[in-house]
This record gives sequence, C-alpha cells and structure tokens, in this order.
Amino acid sequence: MADLGGIHLLELKLSRLNESELRNNAGYSSSKKASNWMNTDEMRQAMNTLKLFSEKERDYHAYQSRQNYLREQRTIQIEREDDLREMEKIKLENERIQHDMEQAQQDLQRERMEKQAALQEKESALQEKESAQAEIERLKALLAQSKQ
Repeated sequence: MADLGGIHLLELKLSRLNESELRNNAGYSSSKKASNWMNTDEMRQAMNTLKLFSEKERDYHAYQSRQNYLREQRTIQIEREDDLREMEKIKLENERIQHDMEQAQQDLQRERMEKQAALQEKESALQEKESAQAEIERLKALLAQSKQ
C-alpha cells in the first residue's frame, strides 16, 4: 500500500435526487444497478476505494495507522515549535535581565564615582580650612611677637 492515501467524503445536494433513487442506490453493489448520478468517475473511484477498505481490513488498518502516525508527528512538531517559542521568550527575558543588570552596575559605578568626587571635594575643603586656620595662627603669633 502506498504511504499516502486518503478518504474523501462528498456531500451531495439532495435537491437533485429523488427519494426512489436514494432507496434504489442504498444497497449499491455494482455499477449496473447504479443510477446516472452514481455513474461518474469520481463516484466509481470513491465506491471502489470504500469497497477495497471493506474487503481488505488490513489495508484499512494500515491506512488508519498511517493517519495516526501523521497526526502524532504533527502533534510532536507543534509541541517542538511551542517549546522553541518558549525557549526564545526565555532567551529574550534573560537578555533583558542581563541588560538591566549591566545598566544597574553602570549606575552603581557612576554613583560610586560621584560620591568619591564629593568626598575628595570635602577633603580638599577641609585641608584648605586647616591651612587657613594654620595661617591665621601663624599670623596671630607674628602679631603677638611684634607687640612684645
């Protein structure tokens, strides 16, 4: 049996058929008994396919097994695609987190440098103040010496 196969069901418009034709063809077994609407290539092919399946149950089960296999493969493919999409979402989220962490580190480094610069300014101002106080003390001492 070929790997590919299929059963196609056709819905016929009942307005074209009368009730007696339907009754006459309900027990269809050969093309001799069929009405004109059944004597088409498509209907003969469909009836032959159905006849083969009913006569060869093993072929029918092989067909069903193949269909089940194809459905399982499609399900596996869909699940794999879903997993890949989920992994891509996780990857993007990890990249965003990594970017946020790098930004936070840069912010901390900038804040640390600003605090260090402020501390150096305070130390420089303190040194200037101490130098000014030392100069005042030296000048007071000179003034005191000159009065004596």
